[in-house]
Amino acid sequence: MFEFATAGRIIFGRGTLKELAPAAVTFGKRAIVVTGKSTERAEPVLELLRKAGVEARTFSISGEPNISAIQDGVAKAREFGAGFVIGFGGGSAIDAAKAIAALLTNPGDIFDYLEVIGKAQPLKNTPLPCIAIPTTAGTGAEVTRNAVLLSPEHRVKVSLRHPMMLPRLAIVDPALTDSLSPAVTASTGLDALTQLIEPYASARANPLTDSICLGGMKRARSLRRAYANDPAAREDMCVASLFGGMALANAGLGAVHGFAAPIGGMFDAPHGAVCAALLPHAMEINLRALRQRGPAEIKGRFEDVARILTDHPQARAEEGIAWVTDLCRDLQIPGLRTYGITEAHADQLCDKASVSSSMKANPVVLTKEELRELLMRAL
Repeated sequence: MFEFATAGRIIFGRGTLKELAPAAVTFGKRAIVVTGKSTERAEPVLELLRKAGVEARTFSISGEPNISAIQDGVAKAREFGAGFVIGFGGGSAIDAAKAIAALLTNPGDIFDYLEVIGKAQPLKNTPLPCIAIPTTAGTGAEVTRNAVLLSPEHRVKVSLRHPMMLPRLAIVDPALTDSLSPAVTASTGLDALTQLIEPYASARANPLTDSICLGGMKRARSLRRAYANDPAAREDMCVASLFGGMALANAGLGAVHGFAAPIGGMFDAPHGAVCAALLPHAMEINLRALRQRGPAEIKGRFEDVARILTDHPQARAEEGIAWVTDLCRDLQIPGLRTYGITEAHADQLCDKASVSSSMKANPVVLTKEELRELLMRAL
């Protein structure tokens, strides 16, 4: 038995941003548009809404969305009388939009619904409609059922999660990623690759997510060309990101994201770059642990990953790990020391990672020694 859920409707392709206008009018007359730090990039969205007769206000999220910012966004949206929410930007803006849409219709405090540091209660009411428009190719947040939020007080990132939080509409226009810098293209692209490899090797994998992950990994081979700003490769990476979001929402993640949540809570470190630094080491340590004590059917999945990434039908798992290692080197991914992480933080990070929601889907339970080794290698 397995279950699969995704956004209510997905529109993909260059130039599809224009589809926002006819869709928006079906959701209401007033919209809160949640953006990243710069609201200027959302001007094309605002213009489309104006032409459609939809009144809009922007709400900016600077950096990772934290709990107080979400509460502020809810208050502003409620004061404005918003009938729906649009997330336009990277994963932070889209996650913030999903959280605001959910909290606008549900009573009580945000901590009633947060995982790990809250009560993790299910939503009682359907969120306001949410439209997700990604401008990066990495998080797949446009098709996930959770919002990752930073709690500075607890120094951790946690999720507000419920199936009803899936956006009603996702518009994925690869043209919106053309202006990404090489560094952002690299880190977000490796996040997308991680979100295809981890669900494929997940303890919760199913036949549908398997197909999505394998197809997404083929597309993710284009990352080097996207790094060089090849438009066709950028389209491939948008597909890879979309597929990764679908996969993780239905099959879970693993050790990379298990560490990424506490690291993101304790340090000013870009999520995608953290995942990239951890990925090849997590693959190697998981493979070793699986060979020692893991289910036989999952061991072979790292061989599948290698064959897809190297495009060689006889590739061994180690060749796939080498491919990812070389990719991280070629895309100039820095180690975690860049963000101030040292050996002194290892125990705290390993303790937090071991109880994170993402770690629950890792294909094998890693020992504290293995977790520490993974982190040390990524420094």
